Amino acid sequence: MDLKEVKERMQTGKLYFPTEEDLLSEQAEWMELLYDFNSTRPSEGKKRAELLEKLLGGVGKNCYVEPPLHANWGCNTYMGDDVYANFNLTLVDDVKITIGNHVMFGPNVTVATAGHPVEPNLRSRQAQYNLPVNIGDNVWIGAGSVILPGVTIGDNTVIGAGSIVTKDIPANVVAYGNPCRVVREIGERDRKIYYRDREIDLE
Repeated sequence: MDLKEVKERMQTGKLYFPTEEDLLSEQAEWMELLYDFNSTRPSEGKKRAELLEKLLGGVGKNCYVEPPLHANWGCNTYMGDDVYANFNLTLVDDVKITIGNHVMFGPNVTVATAGHPVEPNLRSRQAQYNLPVNIGDNVWIGAGSVILPGVTIGDNTVIGAGSIVTKDIPANVVAYGNPCRVVREIGERDRKIYYRDREIDLE
Protein backbone atom coordinates (compact mmCIF):
# COMPACT_ATOMS: atom_id res chain seq x y z
CA MET A 1 0.00 0.00 0.00
CA ASP A 2 1.61 3.31 -1.06
CA LEU A 3 1.40 6.59 0.84
CA LYS A 4 -1.45 7.97 -1.29
CA GLU A 5 -3.64 4.92 -0.67
CA VAL A 6 -2.81 4.89 3.04
CA LYS A 7 -3.83 8.55 3.35
CA GLU A 8 -7.08 7.94 1.46
CA ARG A 9 -7.95 5.06 3.79
CA MET A 10 -7.00 7.14 6.84
CA GLN A 11 -9.57 9.78 5.88
CA THR A 12 -12.46 7.47 4.99
CA GLY A 13 -12.80 5.22 8.04
CA LYS A 14 -11.29 2.19 6.29
CA LEU A 15 -8.75 -0.14 7.86
CA TYR A 16 -5.12 0.63 7.06
CA PHE A 17 -1.62 0.04 8.42
CA PRO A 18 -0.11 3.23 9.90
CA THR A 19 3.45 1.92 9.55
CA GLU A 20 4.21 3.12 6.02
CA GLU A 21 7.68 4.70 6.17
CA ASP A 22 6.85 8.00 4.43
CA LEU A 23 3.82 8.44 6.70
CA LEU A 24 5.92 7.88 9.82
CA SER A 25 8.52 10.31 8.50
CA GLU A 26 5.87 12.99 7.94
CA GLN A 27 4.41 12.39 11.39
CA ALA A 28 7.86 12.73 12.98
CA GLU A 29 8.10 16.33 11.72
CA TRP A 30 4.95 17.24 13.66
CA MET A 31 6.32 15.47 16.73
CA GLU A 32 9.33 17.80 16.62
CA LEU A 33 7.00 20.83 16.77
CA LEU A 34 5.08 19.25 19.63
CA TYR A 35 8.34 18.70 21.50
CA ASP A 36 9.23 22.37 21.05
CA PHE A 37 5.82 23.45 22.36
CA ASN A 38 6.10 21.25 25.44
CA SER A 39 9.62 22.53 26.12
CA THR A 40 8.53 26.17 26.49
CA ARG A 41 8.90 27.90 29.83
CA PRO A 42 5.89 29.41 31.65
CA SER A 43 7.25 32.89 30.88
CA GLU A 44 7.31 32.19 27.11
CA GLY A 45 3.62 32.77 26.44
CA LYS A 46 4.13 34.40 23.05
CA LYS A 47 6.44 31.64 21.83
CA ARG A 48 4.02 29.02 23.11
CA ALA A 49 1.12 30.62 21.21
CA GLU A 50 3.18 30.83 18.00
CA LEU A 51 4.17 27.17 18.23
CA LEU A 52 0.57 26.13 18.88
CA GLU A 53 -0.50 27.94 15.70
CA LYS A 54 2.18 26.10 13.73
CA LEU A 55 1.32 22.74 15.27
CA LEU A 56 -2.46 22.68 15.00
CA GLY A 57 -4.49 22.77 11.79
CA GLY A 58 -6.26 25.90 12.99
CA VAL A 59 -6.31 27.98 16.18
CA GLY A 60 -8.80 30.75 16.95
CA LYS A 61 -8.31 33.82 19.14
CA ASN A 62 -7.35 33.63 22.82
CA CYS A 63 -6.67 29.89 22.98
CA TYR A 64 -4.54 28.50 25.77
CA VAL A 65 -3.21 24.96 26.08
CA GLU A 66 -1.30 24.06 29.22
CA PRO A 67 1.71 21.83 28.49
CA PRO A 68 2.23 19.00 28.29
CA LEU A 69 0.08 18.47 25.23
CA HIS A 70 0.08 15.05 23.56
CA ALA A 71 -0.94 14.54 19.92
CA ASN A 72 -0.54 11.94 17.19
CA TRP A 73 -0.18 14.73 14.64
CA GLY A 74 -1.51 18.08 15.83
CA CYS A 75 -2.20 19.33 12.31
CA ASN A 76 -5.54 17.50 12.19
CA THR A 77 -6.96 19.40 15.19
CA TYR A 78 -8.88 22.66 14.71
CA MET A 79 -9.75 24.95 17.64
CA GLY A 80 -12.21 27.83 17.64
CA ASP A 81 -11.88 30.96 19.78
CA ASP A 82 -11.30 31.03 23.55
CA VAL A 83 -10.43 27.35 23.99
CA TYR A 84 -8.79 26.40 27.30
CA ALA A 85 -7.11 23.05 27.86
CA ASN A 86 -5.59 22.03 31.17
CA PHE A 87 -2.50 19.82 31.31
CA ASN A 88 -2.20 16.43 29.60
CA LEU A 89 -4.75 16.96 26.85
CA THR A 90 -4.25 14.00 24.49
CA LEU A 91 -5.32 14.39 20.86
CA VAL A 92 -5.28 11.15 18.89
CA ASP A 93 -5.87 13.17 15.75
CA ASP A 94 -5.17 10.78 12.90
CA VAL A 95 -8.17 12.48 11.29
CA LYS A 96 -9.97 15.72 12.04
CA ILE A 97 -10.85 16.84 15.55
CA THR A 98 -13.03 19.96 15.46
CA ILE A 99 -13.30 21.99 18.68
CA GLY A 100 -15.75 24.89 18.83
CA ASN A 101 -15.56 28.26 20.57
CA HIS A 102 -15.35 28.68 24.37
CA VAL A 103 -14.56 25.01 25.00
CA MET A 104 -12.89 23.95 28.27
CA PHE A 105 -10.94 20.74 28.87
CA GLY A 106 -10.13 19.57 32.38
CA PRO A 107 -6.82 17.81 33.11
CA ASN A 108 -6.05 14.44 31.51
CA VAL A 109 -8.72 14.46 28.80
CA THR A 110 -8.28 12.18 25.77
CA VAL A 111 -9.94 12.86 22.40
CA ALA A 112 -9.40 9.86 20.12
CA THR A 113 -10.23 9.52 16.42
CA ALA A 114 -8.38 6.22 16.02
CA GLY A 115 -9.41 2.68 16.86
CA HIS A 116 -8.27 -0.86 16.13
CA PRO A 117 -10.19 -3.97 15.07
CA VAL A 118 -11.02 -6.53 17.73
CA GLU A 119 -9.90 -9.35 15.38
CA PRO A 120 -6.53 -10.48 16.83
CA ASN A 121 -4.58 -11.12 13.62
CA LEU A 122 -5.35 -7.72 12.12
CA ARG A 123 -4.64 -6.06 15.44
CA SER A 124 -1.27 -7.80 15.77
CA ARG A 125 -0.32 -6.12 12.47
CA GLN A 126 -1.36 -2.73 13.93
CA ALA A 127 -4.38 -2.28 11.66
CA GLN A 128 -6.24 0.95 12.43
CA TYR A 129 -9.30 2.97 11.42
CA ASN A 130 -10.18 6.63 12.03
CA LEU A 131 -13.44 8.53 12.54
CA PRO A 132 -13.60 12.32 13.11
CA VAL A 133 -14.67 13.89 16.42
CA ASN A 134 -16.69 17.11 16.69
CA ILE A 135 -17.04 19.17 19.86
CA GLY A 136 -19.54 22.04 19.73
CA ASP A 137 -19.37 25.55 21.15
CA ASN A 138 -19.25 26.26 24.88
CA VAL A 139 -18.66 22.62 25.89
CA TRP A 140 -16.98 21.72 29.19
CA ILE A 141 -15.26 18.33 29.32
CA GLY A 142 -14.40 17.26 32.86
CA ALA A 143 -11.07 15.86 34.06
CA GLY A 144 -10.09 12.38 32.97
CA SER A 145 -12.79 12.01 30.31
CA VAL A 146 -12.25 10.00 27.13
CA ILE A 147 -14.02 10.82 23.86
CA LEU A 148 -14.00 7.93 21.39
CA PRO A 149 -13.87 7.91 17.57
CA GLY A 150 -16.83 9.27 15.61
CA VAL A 151 -18.44 11.14 18.53
CA THR A 152 -20.17 14.53 18.26
CA ILE A 153 -20.90 16.60 21.37
CA GLY A 154 -23.52 19.34 21.02
CA ASP A 155 -23.26 23.01 22.03
CA ASN A 156 -23.29 24.05 25.72
CA THR A 157 -23.06 20.49 27.00
CA VAL A 158 -21.14 19.45 30.12
CA ILE A 159 -19.36 16.09 30.21
CA GLY A 160 -18.73 15.03 33.81
CA ALA A 161 -15.28 14.03 35.04
CA GLY A 162 -14.14 10.50 34.28
CA SER A 163 -16.70 9.89 31.53
CA ILE A 164 -16.17 7.53 28.60
CA VAL A 165 -18.05 9.08 25.68
CA THR A 166 -18.89 6.26 23.27
CA LYS A 167 -21.73 7.89 21.29
CA ASP A 168 -23.08 11.30 20.32
CA ILE A 169 -24.26 13.59 23.14
CA PRO A 170 -26.85 16.28 22.27
CA ALA A 171 -26.67 20.01 22.99
CA ASN A 172 -27.65 21.66 26.29
CA VAL A 173 -27.32 18.66 28.61
CA VAL A 174 -25.27 17.36 31.50
CA ALA A 175 -23.92 13.89 30.74
CA TYR A 176 -21.54 11.60 32.60
CA GLY A 177 -20.64 8.00 33.33
CA ASN A 178 -19.12 4.93 31.71
CA PRO A 179 -20.54 4.76 29.16
CA CYS A 180 -21.44 8.46 29.18
CA ARG A 181 -25.19 9.08 29.19
CA VAL A 182 -27.43 12.12 29.38
CA VAL A 183 -28.46 12.75 32.99
CA ARG A 184 -30.48 15.94 32.57
CA GLU A 185 -31.02 19.03 30.48
CA ILE A 186 -29.41 22.33 31.43
CA GLY A 187 -32.28 24.43 32.80
CA GLU A 188 -33.58 27.27 34.96
CA ARG A 189 -31.92 26.03 38.16
CA ASP A 190 -28.50 26.24 36.46
CA ARG A 191 -29.08 29.96 35.93
CA LYS A 192 -29.39 30.38 39.72
CA ILE A 193 -27.15 27.71 41.28
CA TYR A 194 -23.55 27.03 40.25
CA TYR A 195 -22.62 24.19 42.64
CA ARG A 196 -24.89 22.20 44.95
CA ASP A 197 -26.78 24.92 46.86
CA ARG A 198 -24.39 27.81 46.07
CA GLU A 199 -26.15 30.70 44.38
CA ILE A 200 -24.70 32.63 41.45
CA ASP A 201 -23.81 36.15 42.55
CA LEU A 202 -22.16 37.42 39.35
CA GLU A 203 -23.80 39.39 36.56
